[in-house]
Amino acid sequence: MLFVLHCHDKPGHAHVRAETREAHLEYANAHRSSIYVGGPTLSDDGDGMTGSLIILDVADKAEAEEFATNDPYGKAGLFESVTIQAWKEVFAPEI
Repeated sequence: MLFVLHCHDKPGHAHVRAETREAHLEYANAHRSSIYVGGPTLSDDGDGMTGSLIILDVADKAEAEEFATNDPYGKAGLFESVTIQAWKEVFAPEI
C-alpha cells in the first residue's frame, strides 16, 4: 500500500538538515525497495530545502510510521511536522 510522508522542516534548521544529510541518504538507500519516490521540498525560489516528501510502498501505516520514526532527520529533530496518509496513484509518468 502507498503512503505519503510529508515532512516540514522547522524554521532555521537548515544546519540540522546539512549535518544529518549523509545519514539520511544512507537510511533511505537501505530502504530503497520500499521508497516509491522521494525528495526534498523547496522554497519558492528553489534555493532552499523546506522539508521532505516521500511516497512509501509498505504493508501498512504502522510500517510507514516506523520508517519516519527511524529516519535520521526525524531523530535529529529537523521536522516541525510529519503527516502520513494513504495514497492512491492515478497518474504516473510513462517509462
